[in-house]
Amino acid sequence: MRLLHTSDWHLGKRLDDFSRMEEQQAVLQEICEIAESEQVDAVLVAGDLFDTFNPPTEAVDLFYKALKRLSNNGRRPVIAIAGNHDSPDRIESPDPLARECGIIFAGYPNSVVAPFELESGLKVLQSSEGFLELRLPESEIPLRLLLTPYANEYRLKTCLGLENSEQELRTVLEQTWQELADQYCDKQGVNVLVSHLFMIKKGAELPEEPADEKPILHVGGAQAIFTENIPKQIQYTALGHLHRMHGVYSDPCPVYYSGSPLSYSFSEVDQKKYALLVDVKPGKTAAVREVELTQGKKLLRNRAQGLEDALQWLVENQDCLVEMTLVTDTFLTALDRKQLNAAHSGIVAIIPEVIHADDLVDTNQKKIDLTRSMEELFRDYFKHEKGQEPNEELMNLFTEILAEDEQ
Repeated sequence: MRLLHTSDWHLGKRLDDFSRMEEQQAVLQEICEIAESEQVDAVLVAGDLFDTFNPPTEAVDLFYKALKRLSNNGRRPVIAIAGNHDSPDRIESPDPLARECGIIFAGYPNSVVAPFELESGLKVLQSSEGFLELRLPESEIPLRLLLTPYANEYRLKTCLGLENSEQELRTVLEQTWQELADQYCDKQGVNVLVSHLFMIKKGAELPEEPADEKPILHVGGAQAIFTENIPKQIQYTALGHLHRMHGVYSDPCPVYYSGSPLSYSFSEVDQKKYALLVDVKPGKTAAVREVELTQGKKLLRNRAQGLEDALQWLVENQDCLVEMTLVTDTFLTALDRKQLNAAHSGIVAIIPEVIHADDLVDTNQKKIDLTRSMEELFRDYFKHEKGQEPNEELMNLFTEILAEDEQ
């Protein structure tokens, strides 16, 4: 059986004022072509399908068109789960119609997929909370899926009966997964876990979450899960959330983040993007193949020494989106900015770095240190505007807004 693993499409996401819709259309077209050329049996989309709970209309249109093409008229099932950017109810709302195309949605950790059968031969053999078994049109081997969409503490309490404890979260998920695996996952089928959680090997250093990403590891969110919590019956774990494709660990099975199909922030400069092809037989370890995605503009950072150096570099690097740091003796004028923008249509940000800037400003004017945290800058701003420190309740609210905790 051959599976295609992708995630973190973030449809509708912008980079400052720049729409990424054309790039998203192109890269989803590329993913569809990979599914067809590689004769994929099923597609797994591991969350963050959209960038916001209320995506723009064109993002919704693109989403359903891409899934319909991936499903190949019901002959190739597409299983998509909600990530921390997605509204679980929005993800599940078109489910009755989507099933007729072989598209299956799961918004919550305890979602139950309704039984159905298509003329193509696709059929739900068994279904329960967080579990799905499928008969595929082109395979005699059943595909068993443990589905765990993103859930913060509130959602986990509601869905799984979680108590307020980091250890409890891991314990409850491990017990839930193990019970499902013991009941449904023998060596006569292919057994896969699909989830949108922060997972690491126990004792390993925590990887950074993407810039501008809603963090999972925060108060009210979900803590890191360990690879050792995965049941031994599972042959592959398909993860979403982190935007860099990488294998987390190989025990008890290959555990992979597929990463995002496009670079969505300048912290992802020079990252290659991939779709993952997973070949797996019953009772055997899955083999993972990385297929590089070539669509989408590169994100480039450049540090130029003066305006002429900047203009020359921009002319030589046209097909990209740019964050330009410009080292100058004086502050940038409106004419300077006009020249730069005329030289390149993809300038996202111009960061002036003025040499001896202290000599050019009023010494009584307080400088703002932008390397400080948002919380510290907010405290300073509030004190400047209101003449007093913000109280703890306001700071907690500000922190929640930063984290965009949908609890």
